[in-house]
Amino acid sequence: MSTIVVGVDGSKGGVEALKFAIEEARARGAEVKVVAAWEVPPSAYGTGMVSIPVDANSFKKIAQDALDKSLEEAAASTIGVSVTPLLHQGHPANVLVAEAHGADLLVVGSRGLGGFKGLLLGSVSQQCAHHATCPVAIVPNGSRPV
Repeated sequence: MSTIVVGVDGSKGGVEALKFAIEEARARGAEVKVVAAWEVPPSAYGTGMVSIPVDANSFKKIAQDALDKSLEEAAASTIGVSVTPLLHQGHPANVLVAEAHGADLLVVGSRGLGGFKGLLLGSVSQQCAHHATCPVAIVPNGSRPV
């Protein structure tokens, strides 16, 4: 069976990417792996001058909530396609490229929750397009940056 990997982050773009991946899977008779990634950003540790306690589980929970929200919004449990949710620690682009190794297609949204407003492509979608070993579909979320 062929595999389609899709990245989600709880954003509108991630949900649109998941909907696209589900439709592609239905047409191809493929399974879908829905991937959310999390990491503790370096900024969470402050300047390094003073030790700040960081609870990595809170970042993991945010990613899990985003994964659950995306699955719910795309009605992934009612579509008749095999859907496997996956939660991995690491930078989103690295996690998606690794998970898509050997897949038939990697699907990402054109804009996620990153902080670089005005870019036509987000940094994760750009990195996936450059480094994935399979075809990559970049799905627009229907809105344009201002």
